[in-house]
Amino acid sequence: MGLAIRPAPFVSLGEVKFVRECIIPSYEAAVRALGIVSGLAAASIWGGMYVVSKVVLDIIPPFALVSARLLLGAAAVGLVVWARGGLKARRGQILRVLGVGAVGYGVSLGLQFIGTRLSTAANASLVTTASPAFIFLFGVLLLGERARLTGVAGLLMAALGVLAVIDPRTASLDGGLLRGNLALLGASVTWGLYSVLVKVVSRDLGTLEISLLAFLGGLPLTLPAALVEARTTGVGPISPGVLLGVLYLGLVSTALAMVLWNKSLALLDAGLVAILFFAQPVVGAALGALFLHEELGPGFWIGAILIGGGVLVAGRAPRKRVEFAG
Repeated sequence: MGLAIRPAPFVSLGEVKFVRECIIPSYEAAVRALGIVSGLAAASIWGGMYVVSKVVLDIIPPFALVSARLLLGAAAVGLVVWARGGLKARRGQILRVLGVGAVGYGVSLGLQFIGTRLSTAANASLVTTASPAFIFLFGVLLLGERARLTGVAGLLMAALGVLAVIDPRTASLDGGLLRGNLALLGASVTWGLYSVLVKVVSRDLGTLEISLLAFLGGLPLTLPAALVEARTTGVGPISPGVLLGVLYLGLVSTALAMVLWNKSLALLDAGLVAILFFAQPVVGAALGALFLHEELGPGFWIGAILIGGGVLVAGRAPRKRVEFAG
């Protein structure tokens, strides 16, 4: 008798070797574990990004910083792609991924910066945590994924956990902040759309190629805004600490984290990846307490437990009927 297993797209046996060595019983389970670890790692890196960004953004304006991040990320991933034989994508595939990158790194990040500037930091934290809900929704609408009970329950648990961490009582719905809040909502919608579109293009291309092209796709939108900032706002003095911060944001928070996020999207249902995104505010709050001496209240610990429980509930593999041949 033989059991037919359809391998996940663009996953080598080497990538799952470390989880297989942990006695995970099947290839499919190992791939699922790799996707979960990749998504959690990406969200955790982004959680720590805000501690660095808080310092760097005092010197470098937002669009200049995001353009620098994309350029560094593209350079780092491009070197790896070149070392592995260069781009394999065809012209049509390249154009599609450039468009996906424009949505994620041009429109979404741009709206996030505009919204944060026109609204408040508390509002930004609250509204942008809606991204997982939109990832989940677009996964159902565009990919035809089933809204499983465990996935919905995990999403709700994690969402409640995020609300406990960020405390929505600090947000403001004042009418004067309406434009900023709408921009933040647009950032959440477009990041959800970007994440699902990455899963679509992952059917034909590897994660490294997608990440490289997506970075490049965002630059035509961020670079003009950066040039405007350079003329109107200017850039402060670049100290060695600021330079290290920019390198960290470009190489770790952009190149490494985005590759991990895109890998997770290639391996898992969008609904599960959406819940992994909720690790971001927990890590951000913890690092803020560690390095910026920000206070952690009981809401943080309650939220961390709820988010962890949500990931465990949603991460349970669905039962499948196994058919044997012969």
